Amino acid sequence: MKVRRQLLLLTLVVLVALVPLSVAYAQTYAFQVPTQRVDVYWETNGTLSVTYEITFRNESYADPIDYVDVGLPNSSYSISNISASIDGRPITHIAYSPYVDNGVELGLGANAIQPGQTGTVRMSATNVRNVLYEDNNDSSYASALFMPNYFDSDFVNGSSDITVVFHLPPGVQPSEPRWHTAGHPGFPDSPVTGVDNSGRITYTWRNTTASAGRDYLFGASFPARYVASGTVTTPTFWQRYGIDPDVVIGLLVCLCFAGVFTFIVVIAVRSERSRKLKYLPPKISVEGHGIKRGLTAPEAAILLEQPMDKILTMIMFSVVKKGAAEVVKRDPLDVARVTKQPTGLKEYENDFLNAFAESDKAKRRRELQQMMVRMVRGVANKMRGFSKRETVEFYKKITADAWKEVEAADTPQVKSEAFDENLEWTMLDPNYDRRTRDVFADGPVYLPRWYGGYNPAYNTAGKTASAPSVGRSSSSPTRSTGSPSLPTLPGGDFAASVVGGVQSFASSVVGNLSDFTGGVTKVTNPPPPPTASSGGGGFSGGGSSCACACAGCACACAGGGR
Repeated sequence: MKVRRQLLLLTLVVLVALVPLSVAYAQTYAFQVPTQRVDVYWETNGTLSVTYEITFRNESYADPIDYVDVGLPNSSYSISNISASIDGRPITHIAYSPYVDNGVELGLGANAIQPGQTGTVRMSATNVRNVLYEDNNDSSYASALFMPNYFDSDFVNGSSDITVVFHLPPGVQPSEPRWHTAGHPGFPDSPVTGVDNSGRITYTWRNTTASAGRDYLFGASFPARYVASGTVTTPTFWQRYGIDPDVVIGLLVCLCFAGVFTFIVVIAVRSERSRKLKYLPPKISVEGHGIKRGLTAPEAAILLEQPMDKILTMIMFSVVKKGAAEVVKRDPLDVARVTKQPTGLKEYENDFLNAFAESDKAKRRRELQQMMVRMVRGVANKMRGFSKRETVEFYKKITADAWKEVEAADTPQVKSEAFDENLEWTMLDPNYDRRTRDVFADGPVYLPRWYGGYNPAYNTAGKTASAPSVGRSSSSPTRSTGSPSLPTLPGGDFAASVVGGVQSFASSVVGNLSDFTGGVTKVTNPPPPPTASSGGGGFSGGGSSCACACAGCACACAGGGR
């Protein structure tokens, strides 16, 4: 019994001894960052220099801020090239951070920011290498992207006044650089442009109500000739698509799609409305060799630069014919995905159905615009190395042959079957509306299997025959006509309902066609950057807003929250 009491006493002594030890390591960090300024210098030798000025306000209930972790774009830097201070007093403890990949820890030591107090940390890092990448849109440009340091959102409170300033390489002319607008929500899309004390062009973004606990991405592109040869990296496949962890740590935005490689600038002088409708990138017009076969009808429509309401209607017919969706309402148009999905849907068909799953019309419209951006870029990518002229003629001939097959049919049933099989291709004809009405002006139309999914009124009002609808026969191209088991409609009614699909899209989904297409055009075929102002020392307008080049990310990652 005595031995057991001694063991119990010893156990209690050990537990009591351990309690202070655990408490000592359970520090509480909670602070605000009232202001943060970041100056990023893109140097002529292809390196990056960055200067941070971060003001901390420690919460009264928190432990002292004794360490600050700051992320850097990558691991290509040296501790010897970093200096820091706290309220003007040098920080001597600068080491690799155990909490942040590619980051440093600044030990404040005796200058730790006490609870309820404020302190300003300044840090400069020079000669950070491997920060420039070939711009995805123009191989003669260097892409320079930077994500400022941010802190763990569990520890940082309140809003922050954050300013980010890009200092472009010496010699860059006012009309040459471009900024990237994606990745910094809450900041202005267009930065304030200016010139610093060294005569370098600057881009300045500022948000007085930003968060020091989230990531923001800023970017610019400039001619690669202003930096040393060999310092601009051609991105790897993984980097280009944003899945290389060394490049995209902390990057949550910047979705890029290969396919837009703009090597020439649009020079044509047109009205703003006309320019908005020209959504193909100019690169696609550069002559290659041979015909690009295998495009689907909607993809061919993009190559022919058909109106977007017609292309969306073609996709609608495609998903209805495949049994993937049905039209539940014609006015306003509403398309619903069926429960049992067929296999083999195209990516843009799935995107189309996902957009219609949105009940908010504005969000649906934006998702359809994003789908069209992806389709345009995809067609541009497929056309690389092929002749646009020859390919356009090839698909125009397919369209003409499709109409010949329909118009040459000698019976209403064969004509209906030919039209059903070639529906999307016949829509490529600029005179599709008129030819459809002319072809079916006389006689009945034998309805295809999918017609009930396209015309909800046909399902609710009743069919012209009780037997199920039939499509094109796989065994005989000339089945006998006049069978009472085949549902029919008067040709004029059928033509009007099919042709009306485009009008339904234009009126209830697309809205103003010029504005809808313009939202796509500004991404896939943006206007060239403005020229320099006539003023001697000024800088007017800045660069154009370009698509974010994911491969060019020089992104600092999150601070460790200490």
